[in-house]
Amino acid sequence: MLTAGVVLWVAAILFAPRAIGSGVRLLSTGATAIYAAGHFVCHQRPDRCFFIDGRPMPVCARCAGLYAAAAAAAPLALLFGATSSSTRARRLLFIAAIPTVLTWAAEYAGLAHFSNAARFSAALPLGCAAAWLVLSTVLEPPLHRKGH
Repeated sequence: MLTAGVVLWVAAILFAPRAIGSGVRLLSTGATAIYAAGHFVCHQRPDRCFFIDGRPMPVCARCAGLYAAAAAAAPLALLFGATSSSTRARRLLFIAAIPTVLTWAAEYAGLAHFSNAARFSAALPLGCAAAWLVLSTVLEPPLHRKGH
């Protein structure tokens, strides 16, 4: 269900910009709900978003990268499942977060301004690792979770 959820979310954020201006009430209402949901997880600054059909996506480029990578990694985690020790899992997540943290920190400090493509790309390792680790943990037999 988690895999289906992340794949559907990515489809929704790609579909929403087209649907909101479609003139079809049901589609535009659904798209409005997707933008509202996006507001809970993202700042939605238009200058930080990719545009589809002249409208910003409901999440910024960095969030789009996280979700796209999670949607790509989730089915692979289901197929290949990679259980690891909690120490190794934390290390992997830490390493995968480095590009996102560095780009965010450099922008926050005013040291650099990255393109949306760079923000998206920097978030890919973190989205992939997070999805893989969440699904590996969920799929891991309960007896193995206690001993790391």
